[in-house]
Amino acid sequence: MSNQKKTVAVLYGGKSTEYEISLLTAFSVINAMDLERYRVYPVHIQQDGRWIAGSEITKKLASRDELLLSENKQLEVSAEHWLAPSTPVTNTSRPDIVFPLLHGPNGEDGTVQGLFELLNIAYVGSGVAGSAAGMDKVLMKDIFAAHHIAGPNYLSITSFDWQKDAPSVIINVKNTIGYPCFVKPANCGSSVGISQCLSETELSASITEAFRFDTKVIIEEQVTGREVEIGVIGNHELSVSVPGEIITKDAAFYDYQSKYKEGKSTLVIPADLPDKVKAELEDTAKRAFRALSLSGLARVDTFIREKDQHVIVNEVNTMPGFTQFSMFPLLWKHTGLPYRKLIEKLIDLGLERHAEKQKIQYHIDA
Repeated sequence: MSNQKKTVAVLYGGKSTEYEISLLTAFSVINAMDLERYRVYPVHIQQDGRWIAGSEITKKLASRDELLLSENKQLEVSAEHWLAPSTPVTNTSRPDIVFPLLHGPNGEDGTVQGLFELLNIAYVGSGVAGSAAGMDKVLMKDIFAAHHIAGPNYLSITSFDWQKDAPSVIINVKNTIGYPCFVKPANCGSSVGISQCLSETELSASITEAFRFDTKVIIEEQVTGREVEIGVIGNHELSVSVPGEIITKDAAFYDYQSKYKEGKSTLVIPADLPDKVKAELEDTAKRAFRALSLSGLARVDTFIREKDQHVIVNEVNTMPGFTQFSMFPLLWKHTGLPYRKLIEKLIDLGLERHAEKQKIQYHIDA
């Protein structure tokens, strides 16, 4: 990277159930960025879908509220503002790179990545296909199955399937998945809308709850074992972090309350794993990353199955929780890559990927 300051647009908020989590992430990331190295502009996607650009960040933010600038200091932006050349730099001009700190649908699922591709702007993280596959749990697990990456048994249903013949769905779950099982919206993160079902009597209510957040639902078997996560960064050459184990307290699984409320879970970093299991975990994480065509970063969530100590991939998160106290940055901190350096590494990877794509030819020579 040259010594010239790079303009980084930090995108946060979004039309998502994970809006509040995104604000926390953006506050943490912006405060950690080296303002001598980067010119940082916040871009807030409000819950009604409007994009609002703030002023250049010139100091540490005292509170999260400073991200949400008063209306008379805000400027609504659209794609046209980023079509202009990057000089001179203003708070509406084209950035060198966008850091999309968006969690869940309308941000982590390939939609905003598609916008950046059309505008030919560099961005941090996976591209359209990888982001979409990483967001949709059914597509993700279908891809893993095709690549022989072990995961829980699962089936998926649409809201149309459920409304048309709910009794058949319930019978199918009993015959193919069994109990206990988990019901999840296909396209949500942070454990939103997830329920554990111990019996058939709980299944119907759990499916109805999951359909509040998506039109497609996945139902998975419960895997008995240790819950272990590992970070992956890179584009072509991949690096993995030390593994971390999640031990939940007074909860059946690592649900929303366990993730974001104090005292509900314990993170053990690094996880104490036998060398053979650790090697399988690292290899599986890289295989999962490549199978989904990811780039930049991902957190791979797994189970170390109790009965045979094999690694079972639960899911991959292409924009994991990213505050200083979230699992992904903590994994890298314990690996030797502190928070600020991790942010810089991801920005460099986004710029590298964008530069590589500029070599693609879009015309046929006569």
